[in-house]
Amino acid sequence: MNILAIESSCDDTAAAVVRDGREVLSGCVSSQIEMHAIYGGVVPEIASRKHVEAVAGLADKAVSDAGLTKSDLDAIAVTYAPGLIGAVLVGVNFAKGAALALGLPLIPVHHVRGHIAANYIAHPDLTPPFVCLCVSGGTTAIVDVRSYTEMSVLGGTRDDAAGECFDKVARVLGLGYPGGDPMDKLAQGGDDSKYVLPVAHVAGAELDMSFSGLKTASLNLIHNAQQKGEALDLPAFAASFGRAVSDSLVPRVIAAAKMTGYGKIAVAGGVAANSRVRADLQAACAASGDRLFLPELKYCGDNAAMIGCQGFYEFQAGHTAGWDLNAFATRDISLG
Repeated sequence: MNILAIESSCDDTAAAVVRDGREVLSGCVSSQIEMHAIYGGVVPEIASRKHVEAVAGLADKAVSDAGLTKSDLDAIAVTYAPGLIGAVLVGVNFAKGAALALGLPLIPVHHVRGHIAANYIAHPDLTPPFVCLCVSGGTTAIVDVRSYTEMSVLGGTRDDAAGECFDKVARVLGLGYPGGDPMDKLAQGGDDSKYVLPVAHVAGAELDMSFSGLKTASLNLIHNAQQKGEALDLPAFAASFGRAVSDSLVPRVIAAAKMTGYGKIAVAGGVAANSRVRADLQAACAASGDRLFLPELKYCGDNAAMIGCQGFYEFQAGHTAGWDLNAFATRDISLG
């Protein structure tokens, strides 16, 4: 089954063709990072306009790069939630038009479910059930993946997402946007014990997290050093920050795996590319005996291949949409 997939939930327009949920035939992305970097973050209206400009051409390119024609397609999959509402609407409306014109089924895909499915590309042997740590600029959650389409949140952030904290701290340090990669590179070789940063605990909800305190403490530390004219040890600070994020994430997903008894842990989202988080998860899983599945770095960020992968399983479960499909800024992952 050849699925043309469209992703436009934030600042990247992406299209891909995926066969049978595991084989990526093509994938292309139009990035807006340089434009939004000027503002230190994504400007929703600009993102939406750029999606409009790029999506049709990218879809044609994805089909061509796959060595197919439009008549070889069997369905259209698209991110319909969650995300910047204007951006998501662009993808949804293009997908509806393409599906209608080609007489193909339309498959709505939850963006976070797509991130989870990115693991299927790198790991053909990965099958549910498993626990997945979903961590990005907009999401931080531990998900119980009971089947390809049955999922529920076991724990998540009560406030800021971990990836958002990376972006905000990197911006104050003058590292640019997005902040995850430059913070990761800066942390290499830094003393991660030099700066003591908070790791929050939520009473009565041991799998829940909070990152607002870490963000505030980090920004206060930076500003206080600037006001006093003191030099901040930037590699040590970045390493200490990365450690605090990892110390919030890793023990909780290990606890979730023990609670479910699945013995399998996957990771998804942009922060899944962070070297400290990956290393700590590998060490923790080696100690716990859980199998760890990490997505390829190129599939950690937003992409359309992951949407096509999840779209295949949604289609198999009978989850298709009509021409009244709408976009949603927020959507519970359990609802699909």
